[in-house]
Amino acid sequence: MDTSFAPLTPASAKAGENWLMRGKVRPTRQRVALAGLLVGDGGNRHATAEGLFMAAKTSGESVSLATVYNTLRAFCDAGLMNEITVDAARSYFDTCVEDHPHFFWEDTQELTDAPSSQVEIARLPDAPEGTRVARVDVVIRLRRD
Repeated sequence: MDTSFAPLTPASAKAGENWLMRGKVRPTRQRVALAGLLVGDGGNRHATAEGLFMAAKTSGESVSLATVYNTLRAFCDAGLMNEITVDAARSYFDTCVEDHPHFFWEDTQELTDAPSSQVEIARLPDAPEGTRVARVDVVIRLRRD
């Protein structure tokens, strides 16, 4: 999964707008630009808010970091992305919403996909009464020798 961002072009903005429409997210100028950076080339990404903010600034978009955070949360609420929390200070936003595990590389602070076929969860505890398990995130922390 790519952590770099798609260049912001008319074609990537259109792809971003189509992605927003799938999630029934109102396509404001800033949302279209951020979506275009995230999915404009058809690839999936593990993005941080700070990384997306810098990519937006580099592409000439006028957007605040708070707006980027709010927009990413709106994308998650719409089911377009998942937030993967690796520690109290760092979250990644994953454009691939299919269930899959992740590797977190502690030395580079990078989040990558791990092979789903090699993870087996035999059993989960029962959810408390009146609740259901919404999602299980598997993050495997890696440290190089």
